[in-house]
Amino acid sequence: MIAKAGLAVIDALSTGREATPADLATETGYSEAHTYEVLDELLAAGFLTETRGPNNERRVSIAAHPVIEAYRSLRSELGHVEWLDLLSPATLRVCWYLDEPRRAAEIAERLDITRQAVHRALSPLKHRAMLSPSGPEYALSDDLAPLLSFARAVVTHEHRSRVREVAPSATVEWCDPKRALVRVQTATDTDALQAAPDWQLTGLGRFEEYGLQFFLAGEPAFWYAPDAELTPAEVVCHTLVLDSGSRRVSYSMLLIETLNLDRKTLTATAKWYDLEPAVAAMYRSLRGESEISADAPVVLPSESEFAALKEQYGVS
Repeated sequence: MIAKAGLAVIDALSTGREATPADLATETGYSEAHTYEVLDELLAAGFLTETRGPNNERRVSIAAHPVIEAYRSLRSELGHVEWLDLLSPATLRVCWYLDEPRRAAEIAERLDITRQAVHRALSPLKHRAMLSPSGPEYALSDDLAPLLSFARAVVTHEHRSRVREVAPSATVEWCDPKRALVRVQTATDTDALQAAPDWQLTGLGRFEEYGLQFFLAGEPAFWYAPDAELTPAEVVCHTLVLDSGSRRVSYSMLLIETLNLDRKTLTATAKWYDLEPAVAAMYRSLRGESEISADAPVVLPSESEFAALKEQYGVS
């Protein structure tokens, strides 16, 4: 996550100019020693590029990077705001969840922090009237979409950097500030993530644990959620996030049937993935209450197709 000193350096370079470490130390107010440390971190992250001037003097400028572009858009559209005074790693993490009205308690539970910590992170935004309160719920006001985009770019970059240290071919398919669903492209990277702490096999690759084994057309997916056990409800959601085609929907319904997954539990998990309509449609189909329709949020199997699948895998 970008600390305040890193954001100050990016802010100073956001016009596209080159600068020396000494220039940046003077402009940001940080010591030269700390500025060098910050520059090394930003260079390693790919946020900056470096050239050498006379006498091998270091010169840096901002790189073409999604995080940098998101921050430049934020400054361009909302340049009247002193973002350096408002943004911290904690505030950016909380901003991730402000795309719709949410309670502080709900955000706290998702981030595994206290409600007081959420309110502290929101405090700078509250004081600038940047939130749209709705009862006890908070969301970013409509004109702050660039802030949400910046927060999401920072978080996604953090996950991408983490997984590619272990598995260079990995791509982030879904994430929030504490969790990430990734897909890899090589057997070597699959082995690396299987051996790495904090990473768990998920999606169709996990079905074997529940007595259901399917042929995988590609390398399996992995879930990053430190100190949290992967639940069957999450496995269903990950399967649908990765591919919502008819076969994956059928397989997900088969897992629901096999484990007799509680609808309330699965729906609560699905809301974080925007899959609530899909889950509702699958449960209606399992109860024989819906017909196949072009308007359905997912392509559901016919009754005969699903019966044949259940028979194939011995699911009563």
